[in-house]
Amino acid sequence: MKKLLLVLLAAGLGYLIFWPVPVTPVAYEPAQGPGPQGDHQDITVLAEMEAILLPDGAIGPEDLAVMPDGAVYTTDMAGGLYRIDGAVPEKIEDLGGRPLGLKAGPDGALYIADSYRGLMRWTGPGTLETLVDEVDGAPLIYANQLDIGRDGTVYFSNSSDRFDPETMGGTKPTSVLTVWEQSDSGYVARRNPDGTVEKIATGFVYTNGVALSEDEDFLLINETGRAQVHRLWLTGDKAGERELFLSNLPGYPDNLEAQGDGTYWLAFASPRVPAEILMPYPFLRKVLWRLGPLVRPAPIHQGRVIQFDENGTILRDLQDPEGRFGVTTSARVVGDAFFLMSLDGPSFGRTAAENLPPVP
Repeated sequence: MKKLLLVLLAAGLGYLIFWPVPVTPVAYEPAQGPGPQGDHQDITVLAEMEAILLPDGAIGPEDLAVMPDGAVYTTDMAGGLYRIDGAVPEKIEDLGGRPLGLKAGPDGALYIADSYRGLMRWTGPGTLETLVDEVDGAPLIYANQLDIGRDGTVYFSNSSDRFDPETMGGTKPTSVLTVWEQSDSGYVARRNPDGTVEKIATGFVYTNGVALSEDEDFLLINETGRAQVHRLWLTGDKAGERELFLSNLPGYPDNLEAQGDGTYWLAFASPRVPAEILMPYPFLRKVLWRLGPLVRPAPIHQGRVIQFDENGTILRDLQDPEGRFGVTTSARVVGDAFFLMSLDGPSFGRTAAENLPPVP
């Protein structure tokens, strides 16, 4: 019996040390403690929002887009497209794939960052087309969010060039894997009006939300894996330069939504997780991954969104410690309503914009 126990112990240790896993961790020393905090935190608005269920048990209304005619659209995890400006979401079409970021273009079309298929364009039922499915000769395997300039230039993020969410079990487990590894294969690219595509910023650990400034002189870029926001200058003397805009955030930033008044909404997919303490130790992170899903790091369901201006001043900080809507992905005011979207929940939140706390 003793010999058997020793054999089992040796086998267990061998598994924890040598069993192959897809993750190749990179050493990283995260900043300690939360960084920018809102001076006027509110824990009532998100908790009291009306939950609008998607029909037929659908889940995952990740983002929303406001079309030129005022129509508001969202999608679900299975690729369903819904019009949501009425009292109840109305399913318009099954697009397939896994749509994430949505944006209305100046041409009146709906542009979609599909994490399985690339950059897409839709103008009505039966019209879905692929605009970009490769960049620099390599497949675009994890398109995430996008913004569109007044001239039709589409800026979009690719979260990872290493892990394909279509083959790795979906966007949620793939995001965890990418952040846990800390490899910097994420990038931002743009599709020019003439159809050419070029990378404009590289070296991100899970690139996520992107949003243009009001003057379109810079682009804000969320780097989820490092809990920070970058500013990439597009015009002027600093064109091509990148700088930190918000760093050491209290959570992992997901989508960025330009409100259209020089302010932005940023949604946190999760607060920072305690497992960050292992980030400097690649070997231990591999061991933890081998222990399986029950002990691997995962998003913490605590809803939170902040609104800030082009100087990085936080204007509103809305929190829901109970995380009613699961992984929080997007937020913005549309007309007289405020919306809160979710990666994997069955509903999104909606409340009157007048319920938001006043901007100081």
